[in-house]
Amino acid sequence: MKYTLSVLVENQPGVLSKVVSLFSRRGYNIDSLAVGTTEDPTVSRMTIVGEGDDRILEQVEKQLNKVIPVIKVRSLGEDFVSAELMLIKIACEAQSFGEINQIASLMKAEVADVSKGTVTLKFAGEHEKCETLCGLLRPYGIREIARTGVIALEKGS
Repeated sequence: MKYTLSVLVENQPGVLSKVVSLFSRRGYNIDSLAVGTTEDPTVSRMTIVGEGDDRILEQVEKQLNKVIPVIKVRSLGEDFVSAELMLIKIACEAQSFGEINQIASLMKAEVADVSKGTVTLKFAGEHEKCETLCGLLRPYGIREIARTGVIALEKGS
């Protein structure tokens, strides 16, 4: 099962390294990791997506709470809003630009750059929609992809 953790940490050097090494020491893979400051510049939010059963999730949460710069750990369960940012560069001949632009419009992606032989799209949305966009564009020839990883907030108050 996939899990998403929201981890508030002190915004200081070395915190990311401590958190990542916790996962690595236990042999747990991180599927997605995004870090950024919050409304308080002394606090950062890490959104960590991984895979494991309830026992692994509980163990990860307990271990994270032992890391000194960690302020709060919350498993987001099912009730959260998430997004990912993706830049995708596609091989594009003049005759296929219209089709690629139509796919971009349908998926609400933005054309970020057009050059001879390529078009770069910018897309922000749920992970599944990023995967859908990649699938639609794959036949045209994906040259490069850069993704931020998932960011998430719990719904409601």
